[in-house]
Amino acid sequence: MLRPVAAALALVLISTPMAALAAPSTNPADMPAGTYVLDGTHASLLAKVRHLGFSNYTVRFTVKDATYSWDPKSPQTAQVTALIDAKSFDTGYPGHDPKLANEFIAADKFPEIKFVSTSIQQSQGGKGKMTGDLTLRGVTKPVTLDVTYNGYGEVMGSKRSGFSAATTIKRSDFGSDFLNKPGMIGDDIDIVLELEFTKK
Repeated sequence: MLRPVAAALALVLISTPMAALAAPSTNPADMPAGTYVLDGTHASLLAKVRHLGFSNYTVRFTVKDATYSWDPKSPQTAQVTALIDAKSFDTGYPGHDPKLANEFIAADKFPEIKFVSTSIQQSQGGKGKMTGDLTLRGVTKPVTLDVTYNGYGEVMGSKRSGFSAATTIKRSDFGSDFLNKPGMIGDDIDIVLELEFTKK
């Protein structure tokens, strides 16, 4: 008798908080004006580059900090800044990562990668394009990211928003020429970001 009661009680305790979580609003107009700061525990940056023509080699980076300002009445004025730790270069082979980070992105000389937005174009369905200045290896170039607004909502007292973004850059534009030869390591780098923010 006690076992079914305990199981039912556990089910209630588990399901009640989950039921209380409302689905995020995917309408950017519902996101309150203000400043939002990165939740670093729910953020990732993956970079993929062609390896010998056989696969897309994946490197993970830590997004150190990111903020954005938002006004639903004037979305085009949103400002975004982000800092990435160049030394967090992670291929899954720790013994090789520091050397590779120095060879490919000169992490020893330029330990931070920085992005500062310059313009935002919003389109339908929570999609948009964000252009900004990317500084990598001490070189600054404009890049444009395809951005998806995943939504805004309140979770256990936390006002939270989420975004996905992607772009492709040429590492040669930033002075990275290590093994940048046909059949070796590709020039194009595909970048994918998943970011969650909390309202300040």
